[in-house]
Amino acid sequence: MEDLVRTAGEREVLEAFLESHRQVAVEKLRGLSEQDARRRLVPSSTTPIGLVKHLTGVERNWFQHIVAGRPRSEIAGESAGGPDSWEIADDETIDGIIAAYDEACTESRRIAGALTLDDVVPHPRGGEVSLRWVYVHLIREHARHDGHADILREQLDGVTGA
Repeated sequence: MEDLVRTAGEREVLEAFLESHRQVAVEKLRGLSEQDARRRLVPSSTTPIGLVKHLTGVERNWFQHIVAGRPRSEIAGESAGGPDSWEIADDETIDGIIAAYDEACTESRRIAGALTLDDVVPHPRGGEVSLRWVYVHLIREHARHDGHADILREQLDGVTGA
């Protein structure tokens, strides 16, 4: 996807890179059994399904809470991207986690689409942040976790790469 925007404008490049990382996160989860998606292969609570659930909370936090200014009580699901965002309930499934992530990303796109890269919003610790900064932060966050997912997937079944 990012190959298609090599000479595009800044916003198109940022959006394409974020979209690419979003797709990788989901693709690393697809094809796993429910059991393998929950397997802990590292000392932390990181699992393939937990990574996507965590990224759902991250999307909600940054776009719905920080950028749109919604109170967390008005946001469906975990919206802080904190420790609870990694925990998977017994009744949660790969399909359900992916659907929630897709919904969060759709809402993120809608919120961001109404703003310019130079628009700023208040941030509880950072004073103000621009939409540009939020995009770069989310690209970095997704890239880190896509790398984690790649390693976990390789441990599970040998699948590597984006």
